[in-house]
Amino acid sequence: MHTNPTKRTRGRRDLEGEFRRPMTRFTWPTRVYYEDTDAGGVVYFANYLRFMERARTEWLRHLGFDQSALRETYGIVYVVRRVEADYQAPARLDDALTVQCQLVELSRVALRFVQTIERGDEILVRGGSDVICVGADTLRPCRMPEPLMDALRDQLQPISPSN
Repeated sequence: MHTNPTKRTRGRRDLEGEFRRPMTRFTWPTRVYYEDTDAGGVVYFANYLRFMERARTEWLRHLGFDQSALRETYGIVYVVRRVEADYQAPARLDDALTVQCQLVELSRVALRFVQTIERGDEILVRGGSDVICVGADTLRPCRMPEPLMDALRDQLQPISPSN
């Protein structure tokens, strides 16, 4: 791990004080289990959203911010406001998948992600989600804490109009 915190682009301190290197795209591997499929052995459409949710959670954990600690330390949780998925090909029982997660927009209370679910080089699902920071007790939108905002700014990868 990087130990020189003086340059903003080189690393961020997480809740436990460790430094994390910046990244802009997160990849999370998963496998299709029987419980993910329908009677024909094909992944049930809603389970792709679960895969995307888990990748976003693991992305946040990789940055040093697990959701339990965010709730306990800052009193915040995240809720999905909008989600979309464009299904291009089915995944099947026992397929090894990778879920890509990329932060493309950031405000004080909201995050926008684009995601893909892939099997090898084949894109099975393209999707996106808008996630809102809310108070754990009120479930009303609230500002994200500055240490989290700093880490998220390092991850922001805006999509250009030509994409």
